[in-house]
Amino acid sequence: MKLTPLENQLIQKHLHGLADTPEAARMKQYIQHGRVSTYDHVISVARLSLLINHRLHLGACDRELVRGAFLHDFYLYDWHKNGYAGRLHGLHHPAAALKNASMRYSLTPCESNIIESHMWPLTLFHIPRCRAAAIVCLADKICSSFEVLARTNSFSC
Repeated sequence: MKLTPLENQLIQKHLHGLADTPEAARMKQYIQHGRVSTYDHVISVARLSLLINHRLHLGACDRELVRGAFLHDFYLYDWHKNGYAGRLHGLHHPAAALKNASMRYSLTPCESNIIESHMWPLTLFHIPRCRAAAIVCLADKICSSFEVLARTNSFSC
């Protein structure tokens, strides 16, 4: 299933001011899964999250959903280097992403919950508490699995 032209426009609209920053450019340098950059990963998660929300008529706020999906891995370091992989990156990066995003952007409570809970159930006490957070949590698992197992550049929505 593909996004419609209108849905693609919605993503561009909601990512304006986020996806075109120096920090976003840094995300293009870091590998997330396989050969996929962190930037490409968060774009894929944003696209799939919007697709799930619209096709299943779940009613989550598109703006919060897309922004939270883009910022969910906004930790801004290469977790493969300098001992990050050995320091349980999967458990700690949501807090780093939330801290970085909170310092740079005004986040809604839903956007904050998306970022801090996207690794649930691994992060046991950070539970998705809004529809958008549950959708992003699911989309992140799907995209991550596809990226690791298929070893492709990104999930194509």
